[in-house]
Amino acid sequence: MKIECIHENYLNLFQNIRDYFSNSKDSIHKARNEIKIIDFEGEELVVKSFKIPNIINKVVYTFFRDSKAKKSYENSLKIDGFVPKPIGFIEFKKFGLINDSYFVSENFKYDFTIREPLLQADFKDKEGVFNAFARFTYKLHENGIFHLDYSPGNILIQEKEGGYIFKIVDINRMEFKPLSLEERLKNFSKLWAKDEDLKIIVKEYAKLVESSEEGCLRIALKESQAHKDRKNAKKRLRGEAVVD
Repeated sequence: MKIECIHENYLNLFQNIRDYFSNSKDSIHKARNEIKIIDFEGEELVVKSFKIPNIINKVVYTFFRDSKAKKSYENSLKIDGFVPKPIGFIEFKKFGLINDSYFVSENFKYDFTIREPLLQADFKDKEGVFNAFARFTYKLHENGIFHLDYSPGNILIQEKEGGYIFKIVDINRMEFKPLSLEERLKNFSKLWAKDEDLKIIVKEYAKLVESSEEGCLRIALKESQAHKDRKNAKKRLRGEAVVD
């Protein structure tokens, strides 16, 4: 097994990570991967268990590409302050190939995600949240951070002292580079936001980048609709209901 963590105090956690994970009943997400909250010596931590890859991907992640657990940890270290504090990661091998892997971080106690104000018409201080979100996204972009899955469930928000603290998660897929205005505005497309909500966000963002409000809105709305069209086309092919 391969362990990397920020402090040797967590070494026992990683050496027994499978037991800690299986014994925890506090699962907060279960799909392709599973996320649980565990208690380690009185500290609440979040553990993400990545799905065991198929044989082809086992070879890829062993010899040609970093595992998702390692990528999550290393990306977290690169963008410290924008994410819940990383603790470490561990990879297990079977017959010389990557098998199961885990990424551990602090438990950031958020109050809601950006999904709630996007979906709830009467959400408290909706405009304030959207403007704060625009400012947070601007800071990400100014630091050359491009989250490739900038979707509602991956944007955590905590209310604090009359303001909001944002953290991003699910960060194994990221790019680090200077961003064009079009790339910046395209980053909002996966929010699946209503046009009126996206306009609030983009108007604030346009002020920050000192660019034309009309031009920014045109790009952002176009990219948002294109993303919805692509996703709905796939849903139709699968015989699923489309979403506006």
